[in-house]
Amino acid sequence: MDLEAFLKHLSSGKPVQGGSEAHLFMHGVSQEALRITAQINGSYHSPQELRALFSRLIGQPVDEGFGLFPPFYTDCGKNIHIGKNVFINMGCKFQDQGGIFIGDGALIGHNVVLATLNHAISPKDRGSMVPAAIHIGKNVWIGSNATVLPGVTVGDGAIVAAGAVVTRDVPENTIVGGVPASVIRHLTEEELQ
Repeated sequence: MDLEAFLKHLSSGKPVQGGSEAHLFMHGVSQEALRITAQINGSYHSPQELRALFSRLIGQPVDEGFGLFPPFYTDCGKNIHIGKNVFINMGCKFQDQGGIFIGDGALIGHNVVLATLNHAISPKDRGSMVPAAIHIGKNVWIGSNATVLPGVTVGDGAIVAAGAVVTRDVPENTIVGGVPASVIRHLTEEELQ
C-alpha cells in the first residue's frame, strides 16, 4: 500500500480493520507525523520555518498567510487540507485520518480537538476504525477547548463556542455551544458586515 491508496481507502468511508494492510500503513504514517511534530514542538521556529515544517507534515504547501502557534499534535498529517489565511492556536490535536478540510480565514482556538475516526461499536471488532471527514467552512472561528467529531461540517462564518462538543453539522453564520453543541443564535446582519 502507498500513501495514495491509503488516503483513497480512508476517503471511501470504509472501516480500517485492526491488523489490516491499511492499519499497518497507518502506523507507519504516524511515525513520520510524530517525527515532524516533535520538530515543530521541540524548539522555537520562525513563522516561515513553521510553514515549511507544516507543509512537510501535510505533504502539500500552505499559504503564506498560514499561522501556527505550537505545540501542535497529529497522528497522521497527510489528510489535512488548509485554505488561505488559516490560524491554528496552541495545543490543538488533529486526528486527520478521515480528512480535515479547513476553509480560508478559519481561526482554530487553543486546545481544539478535531477527531475523524470512530472505533467499531461491536466489542469483538473494537480495534477497527471508521473514518469520516470534518469540513470547516470559510471564516469559521472555533473557540478554545472545543471538540469536533467525525463527519461534521461547520458552515461558513459559524462560531463554535469554547468547550463545545460538536456532534452534528453546524449551519453557516450561527453560533453553537454546549455539550452536545446546539444553535445558540444566528449572526445578525450587522455582525455579518
